[in-house]
Amino acid sequence: MQAHPFNNTLLREYDVRGVVGKTLFPADAKALGAAYATYIGKLFNTKTPSIAVGYDGRLSSTTLEAALMEGLLSAGAKITRVGLGPTPMLYFAVKHFGLDAGIMITGSHNPPDYNGFKMLAKTGPIYGAMIKDIGAIAEKGEYATGTGTHETRDIRELFVARLLKDYDGIHHLKIVWDAGNGSAGEILRMMTAKMPGEHILLFDDIDGTFPNHHPDPTVEENLRDLRKHVAKHKAHIGIGFDGDGDRIGAIDEHGRIVAGDQLLALYAGDVLRKHPGATIIADVKASETIFDDIRANGGDALMWKTGHSLLKAKMAETKSPLAGEMSGHIFFADKYYGYDDALYAGIRLAGLVSREGGSLGKMRDRLPAVFNTPEIRVSSSEERKFKVVEEVKARLKQAGAKVNDIDGVRVKTKDGWWLLRASNTQDVLVARAEALTQQGLDNLKAELVEQLKLSGITEAI
Repeated sequence: MQAHPFNNTLLREYDVRGVVGKTLFPADAKALGAAYATYIGKLFNTKTPSIAVGYDGRLSSTTLEAALMEGLLSAGAKITRVGLGPTPMLYFAVKHFGLDAGIMITGSHNPPDYNGFKMLAKTGPIYGAMIKDIGAIAEKGEYATGTGTHETRDIRELFVARLLKDYDGIHHLKIVWDAGNGSAGEILRMMTAKMPGEHILLFDDIDGTFPNHHPDPTVEENLRDLRKHVAKHKAHIGIGFDGDGDRIGAIDEHGRIVAGDQLLALYAGDVLRKHPGATIIADVKASETIFDDIRANGGDALMWKTGHSLLKAKMAETKSPLAGEMSGHIFFADKYYGYDDALYAGIRLAGLVSREGGSLGKMRDRLPAVFNTPEIRVSSSEERKFKVVEEVKARLKQAGAKVNDIDGVRVKTKDGWWLLRASNTQDVLVARAEALTQQGLDNLKAELVEQLKLSGITEAI
């Protein structure tokens, strides 16, 4: 195989992602396959690295899988194909079969014309400098050579059985589930068919055009159907998933959104009963009240960088039993494998709500009321977004502001805090603000707008 340079926007902090036909082509998949097999072979000192391959329901995924397979086989990989399904099913295959690594073809929650690859080794996620190293192998054409092998394994029943193993509800619930036409749909049907209670499924047919709504549960508009059906069926909970089934969104019985960081707090209270004093990790976008609640429940609250790979690595380092993001990535390592699995998070939420009396709303209302924004996404180019954050950080530090720069800038003021960071998966800046009063929130948003203006961004927030 020839040396292959990737488009400079493809290799991201914790995955490979681009626009099909513009920045991502089958040739990229083939080169990535050969480079990835080479990298994993070196990592584990083997000429036949065992690698699981899965793909989501996007229209381009099967074409990219074929090209990826060609590259993997050319470098001597021993491939286990697990087929169409959610990303956590691919992660499960690596853990369950004791494979060296896995690679998932998925565009996650991006628009339909995007696609990409999420990677993991048996020792942990592949991200950051590791992805750059894989890119360098392809760019130099320094691939391993060999004659790979492949087999196809239907692991759906195994995966569903493992998901259901930790369901611990004691009362039957009525739950509305929204798969968003993403790749979790078929597994969701199989899973709920074996769960107690009543289950109403929305958009569980896998369709890469996402005809009903975009599969991103952090955007309120995408939860409209879920909210409507929770009210219509008088359900206890509504649960939604993103495009590849590794992020969860939730609605309580009153139709109110329970944000990802709020879910983390509820899970944390439960996990800490069996793991007192444990480190619970939340990302830099999480509410201050979540860190306070974790501490109040006897946990050691740790703020860390946003990004599923970064959080998984930090969990392993700190031996944390639980971590989560505002965006709905929830990672359980108390009884599960420590990766983000929204189907499993849904099982754990159903069990928790059942044991707590059937009202997610009452559980949510135990958390302090604050005034905050959802994730605000401000358009910015791939080249410009990181520079904007650096400019804002420099100005704030020069002005003597209280800045946490672990991931972007999180600024504390007398009114509360606001955050600005560059997304690693989209051409946007992500902002958030939180205060104890509406006036305080308005003040924080005004500060944020002013900083964006100073960097040439006038988009309203």
